[in-house]
Amino acid sequence: MTSMSDERRRQGPKGKRLSPAEAEEFFARLKKQNPEPKTELEHSNAYTLLVAVALSAQATDKGVNKATKALFAKVSTPEAVLALGEEALIEHIKTIGLYRGKAKNVMAAAKLLVEKHNGVVPRDRDALQELPGVGRKTANVVLNTAFGEKTMAVDTHIFRVSNRTGLAPGKGVLAVELALEKIVPDAYALHAHHWLILHGRYTCIARKPLCPVCVVRNLCRFKDKTKEALLEKARSVGASRGEKKIKLPVSRPAGAGARKSAERFSAGRATKN
Repeated sequence: MTSMSDERRRQGPKGKRLSPAEAEEFFARLKKQNPEPKTELEHSNAYTLLVAVALSAQATDKGVNKATKALFAKVSTPEAVLALGEEALIEHIKTIGLYRGKAKNVMAAAKLLVEKHNGVVPRDRDALQELPGVGRKTANVVLNTAFGEKTMAVDTHIFRVSNRTGLAPGKGVLAVELALEKIVPDAYALHAHHWLILHGRYTCIARKPLCPVCVVRNLCRFKDKTKEALLEKARSVGASRGEKKIKLPVSRPAGAGARKSAERFSAGRATKN
């Protein structure tokens, strides 16, 4: 499991921050590539999104979706989760890491939502963070995805991309979040965190970023970029074999290798995420 100190070491040498004009161009390119980015966590409403994000700590979105498919077919409200019960909930999510602690948090959060918020997910960061298992990142995801707030939910991918590219350098998660709020143009703020997550997950990956196919590579401050020569070599080998022109994906799933290289955020086991 990757720690934030590990992630900092992978950022490479620190460079100059991107200028506001460069940040504008940075997001314009990401938008052109993917005009309407979406979360990869499957959900049907604000409550199922809240549960899915809470379960995603120390787990992949794919693994969470596999576990919640049957669960969300049965329950979509905190009242329904309380009626289901903790043991039945565990049976649904036991394929997810730290499932027992997460189950306790989901049950406790459902109880508090019913008692204090009439079963409705609050549109307020402080209120969300009062819920067991919900930290600032989860609250920001819910506010952004469920309620359309222009929040920056910083996970390991966003932390890496922000520091590596020079977009919003910071020593900690909160520092990066605040830096993003300052540098991201308002026109791109609603979808910014999704663009950055997908870019970090599939292109600006931790160990060997796919710099040759990155749409923002000439803006990026990362000094140890992977070389164009690698891509050209792949193309020349393919051409010699009579293969068609190689097209590599950018900020989209790049196969099992890229998926395995994408690092999960170490935010504190099954506590607040």
